[in-house]
Amino acid sequence: MTRIHVAATLSVGAELDLPDDAARHVAQVLRMRAGEALTLFDGAGGEYAAVIVEAGRRDVRVRIDHFDAIDRESQLDVTLAQCVSKGDRMDYTIQKAVELGVSRIVPLLSERSVVKLDAERWDKKLEHWRGVAVSACEQSGRTRVPEVTAVQKLDAWLASPADGVLRLVLAPTESVSLRRLESSTKIALLIGPEGGLSDKEIAAARQAGCVGIGLGPRVLRTETAGVATLAALQLLWGDLG
Repeated sequence: MTRIHVAATLSVGAELDLPDDAARHVAQVLRMRAGEALTLFDGAGGEYAAVIVEAGRRDVRVRIDHFDAIDRESQLDVTLAQCVSKGDRMDYTIQKAVELGVSRIVPLLSERSVVKLDAERWDKKLEHWRGVAVSACEQSGRTRVPEVTAVQKLDAWLASPADGVLRLVLAPTESVSLRRLESSTKIALLIGPEGGLSDKEIAAARQAGCVGIGLGPRVLRTETAGVATLAALQLLWGDLG
């Protein structure tokens, strides 16, 4: 079933026009026509069964017939604090993190970050990342869209309050495994950039309350590290176990 996110409050019985990008995808790519069914969600939980009322080349109007309060969200509240990586690596990390049930994503700039943009280009990058998160929700069946925050510096994030949150920092020099930790439902996971976090940054993370963990003997790329750790967290303490 085709799933479409609509950034507006939905209600049973309402008729509405799909957003432009979604309408073009439904009409021109999927070639759906009047009378065909699709699923809508607004990110507030649950999803809506809808039917196409009119379908042109650029405009698609739908009617909402039913609400399903289905919940596919993880029992873990996980924040991925990911140092920004270049190219499509960050897109990959965001996409897979959303599929694995992450609650929010905080893009960070650290000492070895290679991506450097002006304010306007950061705004465009953020808009793009949020679109990646929405698409991942549409594909994976999620009914709530994880928050993707504005980019901030690592030291600012480390200085932010973290009451009741288990903060973890992944580093190849660490040998403590997740299995040795007491389970938690509120977690923040810090992942470094392509060159990794510096010794100074790892020390600062520890001072800020982060627990250093390792994921075995091999060094993972930045776009793999967060995804692998999220999968392990879901397997040990979440809904993959």
